Amino acid sequence: MREKCSAGVVCVLTALLAALLTGCTQSAAGGESGEGPRATVPVSPSTGRASGFGAVFLAVDECSSFGKASFTEVPCTSERAAARVVARHDGTTADGPPCPATTDFVLHISAQSQISDEDGDGAVPQGYACMRNLEPPHPGDPGGGGGPRTIVGDCVYGSGGGQVRETPCDGTGARKPQYQVMKAVAERAQCPLSTALYVQLGGPQPVGCARPL
Repeated sequence: MREKCSAGVVCVLTALLAALLTGCTQSAAGGESGEGPRATVPVSPSTGRASGFGAVFLAVDECSSFGKASFTEVPCTSERAAARVVARHDGTTADGPPCPATTDFVLHISAQSQISDEDGDGAVPQGYACMRNLEPPHPGDPGGGGGPRTIVGDCVYGSGGGQVRETPCDGTGARKPQYQVMKAVAERAQCPLSTALYVQLGGPQPVGCARPL
């Protein structure tokens, strides 16, 4: 559940306000605005070479384990495998493409220079991997209460200061849902009359039309 800045805080306005607030920048415990839960992966020479599982560390369709201090690439058939890469990009989330809508979390891979790496150029570039858990729960699903993006079907509650945070729609979170995003549109004028909140989503349809529950 997104209960802190890592929980995908989004800024909203009620239907009576004149403009949308911008999204909130998150701390190191979470992703950048719209890019939610994250972990910076320390890439060592042993993990940077991907242990023979692929030409690129954590490439698409490769898997990672969960760890307290770091994430390690492991075979997807391993009992340690916990999540699969659904998209992989170089650079940062601020400059690169957004992760798929139902991404559960984002791994931010720090750049490392080393004597030998997977492609022989002596460096592991900075990048990020969009991850999907191999087994439920899937916080990135609509109404799941987590994930790096707020999407249609997600539920939120007012957290004060003109902001909302996501929470599971089924009420299992610490806070009960107050609104649900029913539609994504390009402009506020395209939202239904029943809209009570405009939620900033980003992307080509950046306005989320939310109704009270």
